[in-house]
Amino acid sequence: MIRFLAFLFSAGSIAAIAGVATVGAILWIYDRDLPDYAELADYQPATLTRVYSGAGEVIAEFAEERRIFTPIDEIPPLVKNAFISAEDKNFYTHSGVDGLGVVKAAVDNISRIQSGDRLRGASTITQQVIKNFLLASEGDVERKIKEFILSSRIESALTKDQILELYLNEIFLGQNAYGVTAAARRYFGKTPEELSLAEAAYLAALPKAPSSLHPVRQREAAVGRRNYVLEEMAQNGHVTRAEADAAKAEPLETVVGGEIESRLPPIPNYTYFTDEIRRQLSDRLGRDELFGGGLSVRATIDERLQAAAARALRGKLESWDREKGVWRGPLARLEGVSPEDEAGWRDALAAAPAPTDIEGWRKAVVLSVGQRSARVGIDGVEEDSDGHFIPFEDMRWARPQREDGSTGPAPKGPGDLLAEGDVILVTDLRKEDGSFERWSLRQVPEIQGAFMAMDPHTGRVLALQGGFSYEHSVFNRATQAYRQPGSSFKPFVFAAALDNGYSPATIVLDAPVVVEFAGGDWKPKNYSNKFYGPSPLRLGLEMSRNLMTVRLAQDVGMDTVADYAERFGVYDDMPAHLSFALGAGETTLWRMVAAYGMFANGGRRVEPTLVDRVQDRYGRTVYRHDQRECDACAATAPTAEEPWPQPVARRIMDRITAYQLVSMMEGVASRGTASRLSALGVPVAGKTGTTNEAKDAWFVGFTPNLVAGCFIGYDNPKPMGRGGTGGGMCAPVFQAFMEEALKIIPAGEFDVPEGVEFAMVNRYTGERLPDGSGGNLIREAFREGQAPGLYQTAAVVGDVTSSFFGSGDLPVSLGGDVGSALIGDGETDAAGGAEAGAEAGAETGATLAPARPRPPRSLDRDLESGGLY
Repeated sequence: MIRFLAFLFSAGSIAAIAGVATVGAILWIYDRDLPDYAELADYQPATLTRVYSGAGEVIAEFAEERRIFTPIDEIPPLVKNAFISAEDKNFYTHSGVDGLGVVKAAVDNISRIQSGDRLRGASTITQQVIKNFLLASEGDVERKIKEFILSSRIESALTKDQILELYLNEIFLGQNAYGVTAAARRYFGKTPEELSLAEAAYLAALPKAPSSLHPVRQREAAVGRRNYVLEEMAQNGHVTRAEADAAKAEPLETVVGGEIESRLPPIPNYTYFTDEIRRQLSDRLGRDELFGGGLSVRATIDERLQAAAARALRGKLESWDREKGVWRGPLARLEGVSPEDEAGWRDALAAAPAPTDIEGWRKAVVLSVGQRSARVGIDGVEEDSDGHFIPFEDMRWARPQREDGSTGPAPKGPGDLLAEGDVILVTDLRKEDGSFERWSLRQVPEIQGAFMAMDPHTGRVLALQGGFSYEHSVFNRATQAYRQPGSSFKPFVFAAALDNGYSPATIVLDAPVVVEFAGGDWKPKNYSNKFYGPSPLRLGLEMSRNLMTVRLAQDVGMDTVADYAERFGVYDDMPAHLSFALGAGETTLWRMVAAYGMFANGGRRVEPTLVDRVQDRYGRTVYRHDQRECDACAATAPTAEEPWPQPVARRIMDRITAYQLVSMMEGVASRGTASRLSALGVPVAGKTGTTNEAKDAWFVGFTPNLVAGCFIGYDNPKPMGRGGTGGGMCAPVFQAFMEEALKIIPAGEFDVPEGVEFAMVNRYTGERLPDGSGGNLIREAFREGQAPGLYQTAAVVGDVTSSFFGSGDLPVSLGGDVGSALIGDGETDAAGGAEAGAEAGAETGATLAPARPRPPRSLDRDLESGGLY
């Protein structure tokens, strides 16, 4: 017996030593490649980035994991106790691994194995932190071993509250919500402090299986797990039995299920403005940093101007679409709708796709079609006793589009356009007194456009509308659409001329030009198909004369013009093709508005920006757009002079040139191709642009304190037809926007720089005349010493003589008398352009000063496109 006992003791000792050695070996093996747990002390979770307007309102959030980091001392005890009761009730007493919990789980799992139920785990909150942060990719056995090793080490390195803070901010709780704060907002529309006992218990139930405890689809399981947490809280002494029972009796009502509304502002949908912020900051900072860095982004948007821009652009696009009169059909078709089954059609309509970001428009479904009207059910509008109807009179504009794309005949009744179950868009029309008039049929236009407004002195973009509806089309036509600018490019040609000795009164010949090149002859023409003879530089810009612009570009040199275009950022590398002088290249509205802003600010380079400042999660500034210096701004005591930031932008254009060009572009807006803008009654300058066959329409204009631009055209370029010009399409959008914008940003006055002198000249001949000499006189801006003498004007381009015939290589063909030829160009809108034509004919006998000699330049250049206007 003694020998046997000795044998057992020896065997047991050897087994114990072997076991200890085995455990030690396992620990030694796995200890060698354990992750560095010290990084948990510097925890920086992937946290959502928020974009704020100037008024401090959240206008966008960017996140892969929707997480709002919350320090542990800001998480209420109710929430902490709910999670501890649900996941690790001995959290504050164990040292990382709950031995008692492991034993209980092992015993419980014996019966679970026999019954085939899912096994119960025994992971503590500490172990779950290790799993989520350090061992996510490990296998089950290997992970458990490493969890065991790391648990005690982490418990000695971090406090319990630090570990709990990691857990409550990292845990995934479904619905793309990470952490308790994001989950409280997502499920209940509250902050953690506002959660009730039942709501906190439901959140604490979710870590076990968030996808299996959906508050709507798995309501019974969700309520059962919630009540389990409440029972645990009562047993652990965190709440009373009465409180737990009362919470169990509460229904599970969530924002997700639609039973309650959020108390917090809704998470804004993307817009063209905020999506462009996303695109640009992703390029600048990196996508991971933007979507997980917890940044605070201060946007430049003025929401009043943004709303005005959207209304102005949408109004023009929709009116143009309705004038075309083509009904392209419903957005979708719902089957089996019935006026009597209101709940049924409302549920189906809510799920139907339709843009919701168009001011005043609502989604609707056709419930029945009569002879004189169609009854509709409208999303978000209660049914009345009679129902809601669209009268046929409101549909007469629409002709149905056939399957082959052709347009059918005018409708004879609502049934020619609509059918039961059609999902459509409607708006309520109002009378002058604001009372309801009728429901009106709407559709998203086929034609598209963009609008942008910017502070010309800082580059801050105040409004950006990249299309009719972001939800309908996310393509941003202000920044992503490269289109031909047409005549809106001409100011850069004229700027190059003014910087090279020309004045606004310099005479340039408007006569036919033939350019020979390898592919054949290029014969640009004016929009009106007329030739106007010798005309002042100013008149050529005001009336958008193509032939004058081509001659000017040839004389100045396309290399010089290309340099100006690149200097202003219109193109990065512009080819020196003569057709580019008429806007044959492709650029964006973003670039054009920024370039015109440099005219408005006197010739300083500015970079457009959608963002004023970006701060990291600790409040440190990582990006700031405004680089101006202001030493006195930091003064702690009064200073003799008012603190004022000093400009740091480099000058890219002479101030006098900039003022002369602005003055000429004021003529465009007061008596030229955008003369309708004179109705604004403030200093405003700009230039229209229209391309071949009216495929693109532009207007970019500015006051001294605000620059804005508009582009309109089809996404797949095609002719817009009669009236599809810059003056007819975009100038009205600019005007409608400015009528609202001027109430917010006063126009001011354009500064006259030193070195400018004024003289009265004839608008049509450029001849200097005494003050009070009659009509057609304008006050022209010259450089000091550049103004012509009385009764003189300078002729430069085209070797013009008093007979008005040009040089041999640039043929002239003048139809009719010269006086009538001086009437405005055909691009002029209906509001102006033909004034004082008769008087102009009597003023053409001016004495012409000799032209400045210039070296001849060949017009034989490679051309990409021509005939733009």
